[in-house]
Amino acid sequence: MSCPGEEVAMEKSYGGIGGAPVTPFTKDNRLDLETFAKQVNFLIEQGVHLLCHPMHIGESISMTMEERKELARCLVEAAGGRVPTFVNVSVPGTDLNVELARHCEEVGATGMVLLSPYHWQPGKEAHIDHFMTVGGAVGIKMIAYNNVGATKVEISHDIMAHLIERLPNFVGLKDASFDMKYFTEACRISSEINPEFSVYTGIEFLLPSMPVGGAGAFSACAEVAPKLTLSLYDACANMDIEKARPLQFKVSNLLNLLMQNYPSTIKYAMEVMGRPVGETRKPILPLNSDEKVHVKETLTSLSILEEEHHGW
Repeated sequence: MSCPGEEVAMEKSYGGIGGAPVTPFTKDNRLDLETFAKQVNFLIEQGVHLLCHPMHIGESISMTMEERKELARCLVEAAGGRVPTFVNVSVPGTDLNVELARHCEEVGATGMVLLSPYHWQPGKEAHIDHFMTVGGAVGIKMIAYNNVGATKVEISHDIMAHLIERLPNFVGLKDASFDMKYFTEACRISSEINPEFSVYTGIEFLLPSMPVGGAGAFSACAEVAPKLTLSLYDACANMDIEKARPLQFKVSNLLNLLMQNYPSTIKYAMEVMGRPVGETRKPILPLNSDEKVHVKETLTSLSILEEEHHGW
């Protein structure tokens, strides 16, 4: 039974820490939906503000359409209306995005996350048409995802402004450019058109981004250290710079670890924390013994093993 995330009220539209779960797999490489539901419940109980899945951390590009539909259904059911749920519907073809978007609307998701088309590098007109077609095909919310490294094309500020003005269900932008000029201008321009529009940083660089209007982050660290991640968000939301600075440095150290052999390192760190989710799918390989030692040593040095919750 699904419950639409529309019942959940949020400040700054859908701002906050977006939990981005990994995808658990069984030993024979099938979806482990039971463990996935545990992970969803864990993230909600730890305090994330919304859930977004399957992102790249969730190995979305290594799954079939049917697997992605099954995960969308499980995400909504496991969340049970407690937080908004956004489903990543991004694939290279616009019509395939529409198929996934309609499915996540059918299962009761709050909204979708939508990248620019992979590989095609569309011109401005085709780029706008892609978002208008998918966003206009459904009534649920849409968060666009600016990831030039993956798609080789940027959601320019004028495209963003065009979409905000013409798509009433366009509520946010996830920016993985890690370019402060781009991010700051995205916050400025969107706030002039719709003050409730949310601009997220791709991962947890919250101290540089929230003072200029950033709404939060899609989080890799929350899988391993939710207490630390949410403490950083709260400090930044309260503009407590002195408290936020050491937390940001600690989170940055954790990110430096987790982004190595991504997302395999995240999955192993979760295993160390008592939350095993299986291995990654190829081409991502599991960690070797030396890499595993490094993960444990880093988690120890950051006091994460001591300070964070173990198990589900």
